[in-house]
Amino acid sequence: MTELASSPRPKRPEFRNINALKDLPSYRLPPAGWVSILHRISGFIMFLLMPFIIWMFDTSVSSEFSFAKFKSVFNVGAGFVPGWFFKLVALALIWAYLHHFIAGLRHLWMDVNHAVSKEFGRSSAIFTLALSLGLTFVLMLKLFGAY
Repeated sequence: MTELASSPRPKRPEFRNINALKDLPSYRLPPAGWVSILHRISGFIMFLLMPFIIWMFDTSVSSEFSFAKFKSVFNVGAGFVPGWFFKLVALALIWAYLHHFIAGLRHLWMDVNHAVSKEFGRSSAIFTLALSLGLTFVLMLKLFGAY
């Protein structure tokens, strides 16, 4: 016990003036940091694609004719924009929604249960990333007609 108490921990580096080109490429962000940054990015993507979301909803529920037009945009395209591009935009929206929702549930769970340990933060962040990417992959297969 005295050996552990007497051995000092190695000194952690201090960064007072961070050089973005030299210091940031070697910095490894923990999974919780990735989830936090991606939570912000997914919220921004959903905000940015709000006109597309409104168009998709309005076109799909207005009438049978507009729904057929909606389907043809995803299958054939509209104007000079091919249909696969609309599918990619919809896929980005699917990922943004799933990640934002799952990460939001993670934050709520941590707030309610006061679960702020390093271990829980890491494991829940990895679970959040895996679940959002896994569900996005399954829905991508559906969107591109694999099943």
